[in-house]
Amino acid sequence: MLGFLLGILQKWIDGTGGNNLPLILQQLDIGNYFGRLAIWILLGTIISVYSESPLRAAINTFFFFLSMLAGYYLYCNYILGFLPRAYMMMWIVIALASFFVAYICWYAKGKGIIAITISSMIIGVLLAQAFNLNITQGFYVYHSLEVFTWLAGVVLLRRKPKEYAIEIGLSVVIAYIYQLVMPHWG
Repeated sequence: MLGFLLGILQKWIDGTGGNNLPLILQQLDIGNYFGRLAIWILLGTIISVYSESPLRAAINTFFFFLSMLAGYYLYCNYILGFLPRAYMMMWIVIALASFFVAYICWYAKGKGIIAITISSMIIGVLLAQAFNLNITQGFYVYHSLEVFTWLAGVVLLRRKPKEYAIEIGLSVVIAYIYQLVMPHWG
């Protein structure tokens, strides 16, 4: 249900003129926040790590994203009167991929180097969505809400101090590499 309602909310925000939203939501750029990657990575990670097993993580995450897409595109079709099929198919493929990614993400709360590496990858991608790490361009924040999303990921995937230091250090390296391979588009 939450996925379905978030899909409707996202499309409603997309279809609402920015100046029709309350001032605080305009200042936070909430419409664009839900259209970017970080929040969906965090939500998928939360669902994954709190699931009972890797298979449940995969199923729960997949159905969350599928129901979110259902709400989003049903709103498009029945309220706004259009259905962008090609765009919808792309997101369905991404939802299918979330099944496999969630299975792996479930292990992020475990112990050992594999869990630390998976956690570092998640935190690293969230870090790359929040900050520009390219020293030649100068360090700066891309979007303030992504900073809070990254911090939520850091808290969610916390562990013992020594492992935590490794996890955070590795996440910075991953974020830097991520930004080299996939330059920020926002």
